[in-house]
Amino acid sequence: MKFAVISDIHGNMDALEMVLKDIEQNGIHKVYCTGDLVGYGPYPNEVIENIRSRQIPTLQGNYDKRVGEELSKADIKDKSAMDPSAQVRHWTQEHTSMENKKWLKELPKQLSIEEEGKKILLVHGSTRRNNEYLYENSEELEEIAENAEFDVLIFGHTHKPFHQVVKGIHFINAGSVGKPKHAQGDSRVTYIIVDVTEEHVTAEVRYIAYDYEKAAKAMIDAGLPVKFADNLRGHL
Repeated sequence: MKFAVISDIHGNMDALEMVLKDIEQNGIHKVYCTGDLVGYGPYPNEVIENIRSRQIPTLQGNYDKRVGEELSKADIKDKSAMDPSAQVRHWTQEHTSMENKKWLKELPKQLSIEEEGKKILLVHGSTRRNNEYLYENSEELEEIAENAEFDVLIFGHTHKPFHQVVKGIHFINAGSVGKPKHAQGDSRVTYIIVDVTEEHVTAEVRYIAYDYEKAAKAMIDAGLPVKFADNLRGHL
């Protein structure tokens, strides 16, 4: 059984459109999203509405939680003193509709599915919290695998795709559709195609080129920090 997983779109509608096109061209009909639809990019509503219209099962990322619950109100006490990340949180909160904030607020934290007899758990950050970073070859993978009640864990948050088996548990990171961090100078975005059979679990990382200059210009035109536009150009 094959399915696609997208993650960390972060308001980048240009990249999302190209990724969804690639998924369709690969004949994949089942798609999951591990969260962080908003933040950084200038199209929070467009991304949310695209995902909602396609009825893609979606989890709540840490940015989705902040925006949905309006947790960034404290950031705006002194706008002149805000760092770039706080500016992004404030801008996204101000430019996301109330209806879409409500939808973000109500997103689930985890999703359990079963394919070919294998238990698969999807989260945003980790099984412990949505903003925990799980990196390849990290001790955190060992800790989570120790008491795992699943065969496969699929997640995002780090923006760095990988597939690693630890103590028999498959850890799969989908990377990022909207703000990749996998390699300096590489502007391509990523998603994964997971193939689950009775015998194996594989994850193909798909690297997708798109018009990142158009996306960067849209960020700058919206008044978002230039440093994040540079990130889209592969400047980590």
